[in-house]
Amino acid sequence: MKLVVFDCDGTIVDSQAGIVLSMNHAFSSLGLIAPTRAATLSVVGLSLPEAFAALAPDHDRKIRAELAERYKSAFRELKHDPSESEILFPKAKETIAHIALRDDHLLGIATGKSRRGVDRLFQREGWHESFATIQTADDHPSKPHPSMLLRAMLETGTTPDLTVMVGDTTYDMEMAHAAGVAAIGVAWGYHEVAALQEAGAHLIIERFEDLPEAIDRALAVERCEA
Repeated sequence: MKLVVFDCDGTIVDSQAGIVLSMNHAFSSLGLIAPTRAATLSVVGLSLPEAFAALAPDHDRKIRAELAERYKSAFRELKHDPSESEILFPKAKETIAHIALRDDHLLGIATGKSRRGVDRLFQREGWHESFATIQTADDHPSKPHPSMLLRAMLETGTTPDLTVMVGDTTYDMEMAHAAGVAAIGVAWGYHEVAALQEAGAHLIIERFEDLPEAIDRALAVERCEA
């Protein structure tokens, strides 16, 4: 069985508006200068402690912990406004459904989101039966540590040569490299294509519907290199 592991924010769903608004609220509510939009999006994919360490390096752990709590609170509040809901990228739902129907493929998630956030998305999209393994920031070190991918492979009984990571950030690509699995970068996310390539992406796709072919190509390359 082949295991296809997806990042979530920036790969499956476009949640950048909510992320930026929540980050601005967290900083402004403490009387601090909010990071730029580019800086905020650059840490998407990291767990919150690592994200705030990068965005607020001059503040102590207590302040960064308070920023994280205010960010989470603001993000939850935005969920009550349909206009700020997470939006699937074009063809994400159809492509995931297509891959899930393949007898030789299993699907997984490896994300900096909380399990609660993933469950909320999966309930909305009806995806709980489609994914064999879900790894979140609740139970693992932040990306690019390979823990999420190692656990996903353990839970599904797959091996690195039959596993591919699909993500939009350098953290996803570096995590894949650390776990010894193939890495596919998506061009529509939060990090630049050049950065994804430099971080070790085996392939870059421009459209979600190009993913099935890219999976086969990436895993074929990995098998030849092994």
